Amino acid sequence: MTEFWAAPTRLIPLRAETKLPGSKSLTNRELMLSALAREESLLHRPLRARDTQLMTAAVQALGTQIIAERSSWRITPGRLHAHNAVTVDCGLAGTVMRFVPLLAALNQTDATFDGDAAARARPMAETIAALRSLNVEVTDQGRGVLPFTVHGTGSVDGGRLQIDSAASSQFISALLLAAPAFTRGLTLTHTGDSLPSLTHIAMTVSRLRNRGVDVDDSEPGRWQVAPGPIAGAEVDIEPDLSNAGPFIAAALVTGGSMCIHHWPRETDQPGRLWTSIIEQFGGTFQRDGSAITFYAGRQLSGVDLDLQNAGELTPVVTAIAALAATPSRLRGIGHLRGHETDRLDALTTQINKMGGRVTQSDDGLRIEPAPLHGTVFHTYEDHRMAHAAAVLGLRVPDVQVENIETTSKTYPGFAPAWELLTRP
Repeated sequence: MTEFWAAPTRLIPLRAETKLPGSKSLTNRELMLSALAREESLLHRPLRARDTQLMTAAVQALGTQIIAERSSWRITPGRLHAHNAVTVDCGLAGTVMRFVPLLAALNQTDATFDGDAAARARPMAETIAALRSLNVEVTDQGRGVLPFTVHGTGSVDGGRLQIDSAASSQFISALLLAAPAFTRGLTLTHTGDSLPSLTHIAMTVSRLRNRGVDVDDSEPGRWQVAPGPIAGAEVDIEPDLSNAGPFIAAALVTGGSMCIHHWPRETDQPGRLWTSIIEQFGGTFQRDGSAITFYAGRQLSGVDLDLQNAGELTPVVTAIAALAATPSRLRGIGHLRGHETDRLDALTTQINKMGGRVTQSDDGLRIEPAPLHGTVFHTYEDHRMAHAAAVLGLRVPDVQVENIETTSKTYPGFAPAWELLTRP
């Protein structure tokens, strides 16, 4: 029997502060680089959540050793040199299903990749095609999705490669992370009309450079990675600024304030855009040392936002917009139809079920003001959908969230933390 979580409702302004767990995007990139490095690495305050547990299990299956030391992970790289077959559970983690096949190709192994039922709908054709273009043998069912098997030989020649990564920037990040280990490096060109989430690619390039890799990204849509060793590193993992979204939204929709501690002054994370997004909604923010406090404005106004480079913020932004006094338009997010679920359709369905007025376009959503009522809000096993439901519940009584535990993907303990902060 399905259990539902009663989202807390807050009828008075919220004034609170919080600390966030580590960034999933940074943790999994550093895990991948540490697995390919020439010496050991030490990651401080990595995220310990389902997506990163899946990534650690994946790189360990392929020969890497990880030892937990208090709040750190000590990582010793290793490779499989015998043709042992391994199975990699991707869960619903896009970084695992797209990053790790390249690591498998650099091992002498047959690695089968599979995941949750919903993962079998996520686009993987570009990953499979890219591997084959690099002369890596892949066995699949011909549908461009999980499951598939990578038959690694221990080396990848590299060279020149063209791909269309319009469906997900993770295809490009996966190739760039592995490219220094290719015999000839990689010159990668994106051929599609659009490329979402450029901020995530910039994050990947920054992580590579921090480990001594030569990357030329001076030409838009083209990346040249020189072959060579990846240095081991001691890395402090930043807090996950995308997970700041529901807490910032809580301040906006209740007319209050929220202080987020340890906000980095400079970061590649897409979540850094919350400082500009809050202003679009009529709010303000103020930095004090390593903390930023976000304040609601006098009125929660609608927005016109291009979120192409920060698509993961869309569910929470949409929830805020559904509670705003004026219409909103969100653009550049057509690629979200291939995420953990079809996020555009899921948001439209669930908010309209509450009495909302959300319509889809080819590349986004339009949200009109409407009185909302409580209902069961389905998450589709998508942590960002659960975040959106929690935000809506602050202003709409009797929102019952199906599978709030999906938030453990990137934020273990989200529900009790949310209840502690938001209940009067």
